[in-house]
Amino acid sequence: MSVQTILKSEEEARGYVEALADRSDFERLERYVEMLLAENQKQNLISRPSEANLWLRHIADSAQLLECISEPAELAGPWLDLGTGPGLPGLVIAILRPQIPVVLVESRKRRVDFLDECVRKLALENCRVEAKRLEQVSPFHAGIISARAFAPLDKLLRLSAPFSTSATRYVLPKGRSAAHELEVAKPSIRKMFHVKHSLTDADAGIIVSK
Repeated sequence: MSVQTILKSEEEARGYVEALADRSDFERLERYVEMLLAENQKQNLISRPSEANLWLRHIADSAQLLECISEPAELAGPWLDLGTGPGLPGLVIAILRPQIPVVLVESRKRRVDFLDECVRKLALENCRVEAKRLEQVSPFHAGIISARAFAPLDKLLRLSAPFSTSATRYVLPKGRSAAHELEVAKPSIRKMFHVKHSLTDADAGIIVSK
């Protein structure tokens, strides 16, 4: 990806996400953004400085993962988002693609309460919240596994192994540490993944399974 394709402003980021969504889904996403900003005044869900660039730093950053996967009909199971926090990227995916079942894993109660409220108020019938640590979640076969700030790559793969099959695809936005994390991984892990450049930061990357 060339530098020219990097999203650089809130307007560009919002336009990018809008192009990925049906009108009703985009309106639902706008409601989520309002809820996220309001809740961030009560608990630390995203950094306060990033509120001014929320569409770029958080929404488009999550939505771009859709470009890393196959068509929903080809998925081998639900989309599993580990350590989802306020729903990034999992809740954004659930809103933009209501045909994809999404499971959000989050153990912190206040964040779970916020996620449950979002699922209820936004009528996200395709989304459910697992309010526990990943180790306590009953295993199922996931079609996609994502994690934005969950754990280093080797630990993430170990913890998610009960949910992974040969058909499972990993999409892991790792920010500016992506290339380094993959570089220092075991050879057996390195050959399974590649780094895709992020649309929201020229120096950031997404670790994607081959």
